Amino acid sequence: MSLASIILALVTLQRLGELALSRYNTKKLLARGAIEVGANHYPLVVAVHAAWLGALWIWGRHQDVDLAALVPFIALQGLRLWILATLGARWTTRVIVVPDEPLVASGPYKYFSHPNYAVVVAEIALLPLALHLALLALIFSGLNAAVLAVRIRSEARALSAIGGPLPRTAS
Repeated sequence: MSLASIILALVTLQRLGELALSRYNTKKLLARGAIEVGANHYPLVVAVHAAWLGALWIWGRHQDVDLAALVPFIALQGLRLWILATLGARWTTRVIVVPDEPLVASGPYKYFSHPNYAVVVAEIALLPLALHLALLALIFSGLNAAVLAVRIRSEARALSAIGGPLPRTAS
């Protein structure tokens, strides 16, 4: 098994684990009265990410690995864990609004409105680059940017509708 295949297997397992955690957290949040918004665009988010991972498996599994792109990708996993730990039971892959609860303002959220989105943006570019697939990095970065634009607008509208504070911008 190539190093690229091992990396892709680990990323695939990570993503599947995150989906399971998200499903668990979503059920708990909805049972507490949270509201899902933007559910109509969620299948598009899943499709873009699944296509990204599938394309990496198809074209990247036998590629040499570029450590200059892999090292920052690995470093991002530390930030991802910090985000997961900070959000705890509020972390999901869906847009879930919890009425009457303040936005999380600790951990990386002290510094950025959307640190998880920033991590995903970087990952979608870096992993293909680590596998010498610059065109895939470009294509999926564009697709992800389009999906994130819809998602962030949906999130902002939802917070505004319930009278919650809008996420602040990074300073």
